[in-house]
Amino acid sequence: MARPPTHGTSTRRARVARRRRRRVSAALNDLTDAQWEALQEEWGGCAYCQCDDRALQRDCVLAISRGGRYTLGNVVPACGSCNASKCNDEVTAWLRRKRLDEKRFLVRHGEISARLLGATDSGDL
Repeated sequence: MARPPTHGTSTRRARVARRRRRRVSAALNDLTDAQWEALQEEWGGCAYCQCDDRALQRDCVLAISRGGRYTLGNVVPACGSCNASKCNDEVTAWLRRKRLDEKRFLVRHGEISARLLGATDSGDL
């Protein structure tokens, strides 16, 4: 017989959620809606598993809890499954553990980031 969740579980979740909100609001998060749309278009699906038939979420390559921010160079589109699985893990270790193509991701992330950051600097984005 399953035990009902204890009060401590919901209290811990609330505490973790408050800490995350504080970290996000304290950091410079400057990803615009236009940049997010451009990222989704450039990647064409999940940046990790390449699925293109699911809704995409904003995933920080360097997690918020590790000092990451919602910026053009740190956010990639991820399916809910990859985003939840990665959690706040370091991206290259997570890619290896999941047996995903680490080199492909890193090269593509660099190319897309450089292209979009260049478009932002020139005022095209």
